[in-house]
Formats: sequence, structure tokens, C-alpha cells
Amino acid sequence: MKNRHPLWIISTALLKTNRPRAVILLLALTCLLSPGLGQAPDPGKYSADSFEVTATRGHKASMRDGVRLSVDVFRPKAEGRFPAILIITPYSNNPGYQTRGSWFAQRGYVVAVADSRGRFDSEGEWDPFDPKHKTDGYDLVEWLAAQSWCDGKVGMMGLSYMGWTQWWTATQGPPSLRAIVPEVAPPDPFYNLPYQNGVLVGLMLDWAGQMAGRVGQTLGPGTYGGFGANDRRLKDYLQLPYLKLNELRGALDAPWFEKWIRGTVASDPYWRGIAYQTPSNYAKVTVPSLAVTGWFDADFSGSPMNYIAMKQHGATPEARRPRLVIGPWPHIFNQNRKVGAFDYGPQAVINWDGYVCRWFDHWLKGTDNGVMRDPPVHVFVMGRNKWSAEQDWPLPQTRWTKYYLHSGGHANSTSGDGLLNTSPPGAPGDAAFDSYTYDPANPTRSPFTGGHLEDGAADTRASSSGAGVLVYTTPPLEEEVEVTGPITAKLYAATSARDTDWMVRLIDVQPDGFSAMLGEGVLRARHRDPAREGAFNPDKLSVIEPNHVYEYTIEFWRATANAFAKGHRIRIEISSSYFPYYLPNLNTGADSIGLETNIVVAEQKILHAAGRASHVVLPIIPHR
Repeated sequence: MKNRHPLWIISTALLKTNRPRAVILLLALTCLLSPGLGQAPDPGKYSADSFEVTATRGHKASMRDGVRLSVDVFRPKAEGRFPAILIITPYSNNPGYQTRGSWFAQRGYVVAVADSRGRFDSEGEWDPFDPKHKTDGYDLVEWLAAQSWCDGKVGMMGLSYMGWTQWWTATQGPPSLRAIVPEVAPPDPFYNLPYQNGVLVGLMLDWAGQMAGRVGQTLGPGTYGGFGANDRRLKDYLQLPYLKLNELRGALDAPWFEKWIRGTVASDPYWRGIAYQTPSNYAKVTVPSLAVTGWFDADFSGSPMNYIAMKQHGATPEARRPRLVIGPWPHIFNQNRKVGAFDYGPQAVINWDGYVCRWFDHWLKGTDNGVMRDPPVHVFVMGRNKWSAEQDWPLPQTRWTKYYLHSGGHANSTSGDGLLNTSPPGAPGDAAFDSYTYDPANPTRSPFTGGHLEDGAADTRASSSGAGVLVYTTPPLEEEVEVTGPITAKLYAATSARDTDWMVRLIDVQPDGFSAMLGEGVLRARHRDPAREGAFNPDKLSVIEPNHVYEYTIEFWRATANAFAKGHRIRIEISSSYFPYYLPNLNTGADSIGLETNIVVAEQKILHAAGRASHVVLPIIPHR
């Protein structure tokens, strides 16, 4: 009875005494407990600001191989032992962590911020994907738990790369680790960075330049120390071979970069060593996870992938109860209600650290604050600009709906005749395919202006105005349509080359023409798995015969939650490049694109005839 909702207890009692009033109350209870009612993650009551803070810097923690890592510590200025929160960062443990570290220390936590192996004040050699990062995490957790001011319970938090370090650590099963908060954590390298389903991602190559050596490298103004400045990207990314990019930019102290370019499958020993997203690795994770990401997070795919996998494979009942929060945010999340051209309203920014503190209060301090009785999934539905509390991801009430591609054979650009609807092809006037030319020397420009996706739902009208993009659009909607969840594209396609890329995007076309990009899926053609309907296989490259029609199953790496308003239109765009966000596939068919100095112009076909009906599967949510 102690876990029953208070309204359930009250209504049950009323049923015995006053049935009409109980019926009214039960109706209210039903509404309250139903999903999709604007419920944001609620920090509720969490530890109060009760302590002054003392900070000590430069602690040396010895790893199992004798390398010493530098650790800065923020802890309550009081006698006693406290639970600890660990952050492992390659970005220097000095700037940026004082505020957050002190905030949690004021609430009764020790916060330890460690420099990654080979970075800043830590010893060792730096390689972003050295498998020693996994055992370093284990050793740091146990070092921290053994300190006189720690009570032996350790959590972890941190965003982006620091999310990676949490999952790497958790798969090692350190006994003192009790909970993690991986924020905007990437998945394994071939599912996002540096390869998005086999396609080289520009921002990670910029990151590689900035992260060369022991300290941050700077070229000038712009993202990633100037390596990601748009004018530099547009010039540098067209220089061949890609293998020489760091050398071209003067970032010489990065011997690992060549391993990135030469290792084009996840089964390569270099990539296999750092991988964590396997059933056997998830089965070693004993702790609960609270993950957060945003619809415009360039590392989006990691959080929902980990949520689903932990439910299936986690080592303990606690590990199999993950939590997932997805907001209307880019990678640096929960900062502003306005992202790019859209204002997502007052609910867009939440008390995230309060929610994290409530999480740690439960798992590290043993406080029964009800956090595990909260709905496991919170998603922000754009268009309505409201939060929705859900029981799972994907949403159980999803109606998976096929939207088919149609045209008269001229779907090229926004001026073409492409049509999108739920009817299979075969109507009078339906052509069997559309075609376009893809020239790697003249790639389709992406609309993003920053290093990540800081533009949010960017306007794609300029990028889709050329003949190298196929465009399929519904008529204006007669009523609101909510699309919330993962998206899959099924393409039947042919290329005249021995390799190429396929890219599919979901767009919300507003009445004034603004075309807001919501999500996307990409696939290097040679990564298709013939045994799995052409789905992505990170471990193996297949053979592509020129002009042969193949089936491709493309899972969008970036899902969405968007209410397409009445009068709006749903659009699908298809291209083979989106530069400079992705580096062009040179179409030569070589295993390692990054070693090539030649390009091949490709003639592409997308089929949409009976038996080869290319389509997308949208997660339609019934009216709430």
C-alpha cells in the first residue's frame, strides 16, 4: 500500500462512502496518471544548501599500471564522510567545474573532477579511444570510495565525452559505483562519432584537431578552437585525402587520428577495444542510469539506445530501470527556451541539477523521495511545446505508419513533383523512380552554421533547392499530426558507383514555407547488411554493384517529438551528401574513403514502384 498514489487511496475510501464523488475523483485520477499531460521532470524536494565548500586541487590517483591521474575535489567543509560524484574529463578539470562542483558540495556531496589519462595534469599518453579509459574509470571510483572523507558510495555525472567515460566505467562493474547520470552521451563510434552509420562526421574531425596533444589547440575564432569555423570547414573538408586533414591544419600531435581514418569497420581492434554497446557489456552494468539528451543533440542516438539496452540486458533489477529525458535542446542542453528560429516556451528550461540531486539523494544517500516512482521517460513535444511523461520509449501507444514516396519522375528540389502520403504506389501518373546526380566535388550544403546542431530546426529551403535533392511533401494537413519516436526509412535504390551515401531527412513545412528540419538518418551504402534487409552493419562492408537495386533500411539516428499543426506539411528529403556536416563519400568503392584522392560522380535512383515502394515509417501518436 505504501507505493499507492495518494489519490488512489482517497478514491478507494470514497467508493465505500460516496460513490458519485468517487466517480468524479476517479476521472480526475485517470487524467492525472495518463501520459502526455505536460509533466516535466520534477526535482521535487532535494538536499538543501547546507554546507560551505572547501576545494583542493592536484590529488594524484594511481591507476593499475602506475600512471597517476590528477583529481580536483570539492567537498563539504565539515567533519564526516559523504557520498561522492565523479566526473572524468579530457577538457581540463580546472575551468567550468567549480560552479557545478560547489553546488553539489553545498548539498552534502564530494565532487571529484579528474583529468583523463594523458590530458592536462594527468600522466600517460592521450588517445580519445584508448581502452585504458575503461579501467581508469574503475580505478578512480575505487580510489575515491577509499578516501577518508567519502562514505564509500560513488555516483558519476557529466556531459558528452564525460558521458562516454561513465558508460565505459560502468561496464567494468566497480563495486563502489551506485548510479550514473550520462548527459548527452554518445553511442559507440560507428553509430555517431566519428562515423555516423559509416559516414564521416565533420564536427568530430574538428574535435580531433582541437584535442591533439595534451592541452586544447586553438586556430582562431569559431567552434572547436577555430577548427570548426565554417569558412575553414568549407575549404579544408574538400582537400584530399582526408587522412591528411590534421596535418593540413597543423595539428601534428594526434597519432591516433590515422587509426580513425584507416579503421572503417567497428570490428577493427582499435574500435573494438573501446566499444561498450554490446549485450555482454551491458550485462556487466549493475547501476541505474538517468540519461538526458535533446532533439538537436549531435550525439542524440546514444541516450535512447542505452535506455532500451539497459532494460533488456542490465545486470541487476536497478540497472534494468533506466530513466530517459529528451528536451528541445542542442548538445549544450537546457540553456535556453529559444533554439535557432523557434521559441519553445517557458517549459523548455527545467531545474535539471535539482532533478539530478534528487536522483543522487535516492541512490547515494538512501532518501525515499519517490524519484523511482516517477514515469521513466519524459519527452518534450515540439509544436505543442509541452512535456509528456511516458511509460516507455518508444511510446507504447505508437501507431507505426508508412508514408510512401510518389512522383511523376521529377521530385528534384522543392520545385519538383514529389508527393508523400500513406497510399502505396500504383496510382495513375506514378513514376517508377526518381533520379539525381551526386558529385562529391559539389556536395549539397547543410543549413547548419555551428559545429553541432545549434541552429535547432534549421530551414532547409536553400539546401533543398538544387536538383541533387529529392523532395516529397504531403498536402497541407487537415488536422494536427503528432510524430514522436524513432523513424525508419526503407529505400530501394541504385547507384552507378561502387559506393555512395544515402541521407533522409524529416521536415515540418510551415504555411509561410519555412522548412524546419527535425530528424535524419544516413547510411554508407557499403555498410548495408544483405542478411538484415539492408540495415546498418558496423562490423562489415558489403559489395555494391553499379546500377543494381538494393534494399536499404535506414534507422534515423535523430528521432523527434513534434506536433505537425493543421495547415503544415510533412516532408521527406533525400540526398547523398550534406556538407560540411558530413564529409562527402568519394564514391570510389574503396574500403577506406579517407585514403582516396580520386572522386567518382554517381547517378542515383530512388525507386517507388509496386514491389519496390520506398517509404518512411513515422511514429504517429493518437490524439491525446
